[in-house]
Amino acid sequence: MELSTVLPGVTKLILALLLLLSSCVPAYGSMSGELRKWHKITLGFEGPQTSETASLNPFTDYRLDVTFTHQATGTTRTIPGYYACDGNAANSGATSGKIWLAHYAPDQVGTWKWEVSFTTGSNVAQNGGGSSAGFFDNQSGSFVVIKTNKIGRDHRGKGLLQYVGEHHLQFAETKEWFLKAGADSPENFLAYADFDNTPNFMGFRKTWAPHIQDYRTGNLSWAGGKGKGIIGAINYLAEKGMNAFSFLTMNIKGDDQNVFPYISDLPGNDRLRIDVSKTAQWEVLFELADKMGLNLHF
Repeated sequence: MELSTVLPGVTKLILALLLLLSSCVPAYGSMSGELRKWHKITLGFEGPQTSETASLNPFTDYRLDVTFTHQATGTTRTIPGYYACDGNAANSGATSGKIWLAHYAPDQVGTWKWEVSFTTGSNVAQNGGGSSAGFFDNQSGSFVVIKTNKIGRDHRGKGLLQYVGEHHLQFAETKEWFLKAGADSPENFLAYADFDNTPNFMGFRKTWAPHIQDYRTGNLSWAGGKGKGIIGAINYLAEKGMNAFSFLTMNIKGDDQNVFPYISDLPGNDRLRIDVSKTAQWEVLFELADKMGLNLHF
C-alpha cells in the first residue's frame, strides 16, 4: 500500500483521538498575576455555562472555595471564589459565560498548595452543604511565591493593613503605622457614568470630567478607554499625597440611590444576582488604588 493512501487515514485517526482526549481533559485552573508576596494572584476555571439571570442562580446555588496551604508552616486559608461570566466582563460587558475566579494575596514566601471545592445546591453559597458540581471540583495545584519587589506608596510593598492592638493600623510587611489622610466624600463616588448599569437618579451620577486631565499614560481603563475620569480623580488624590478615599458600594436606600452591585435596584430576587461587568470595572479602580497607595475606606 502506498504511503500517500495510508497517511490520510492515520491523520483522521489521530485527529479523532485528539478530539476525544480534549473532551476528557478537566478544566484545570489557569493562574495569572505576579507570584510575589502581597500580590494578587488569580485562579480561573471553566465551569458550567450560565448567566446572571439563569434559573439556577450562579451566585446562590453554586459555591466555589479555594483552600491555600503554605507548605512550610501549614498556614491554611480558604478563600471564596465567584462567577465571572466570560472572565473579561469589565471590557466585554458579558452577562453570561463559564468562567469562575478566585483571588489570593499570599503573605508568606515559599510553596503554596491550592485545592478547590466546587459545590451546588439550593442557597449553598450562604448555607454550605450541597453536592459536587463537577467540572473543576477537587482540583489542586501549587505555586512558589518570592518576596515583593515593590517600593514607595505601593501597598504590595507594604503588606496587609491590619489591627495590632494599638491606636493606629499597621502594615504587615514594613511595620509602618497608617495615619489616614484623604477624602471622606462624596459617598456616591462610584455613581459614575462609565460603570455599567449605573442609573442617574436625581441627576447625581458623575462623569468626573474635570479629572480626565489627571489620567496618566499607562493607567488602566476598560471597554476601550472608559474610566479615565474616575481614574484621574484617584491619580489627583495620590499626587496630592493623600492615602485614602471613602465611598459606598451600596446606597439603594440612601440619598443617592445610584450605587449598588446588583443587576438592578428592584427589590426581590434581583438583589441576589451580581452585575458582573460593573463590579469587575469597580475592581479595575480598586486594584489601581492599591498600587497607588490609596486605602479603600467604605
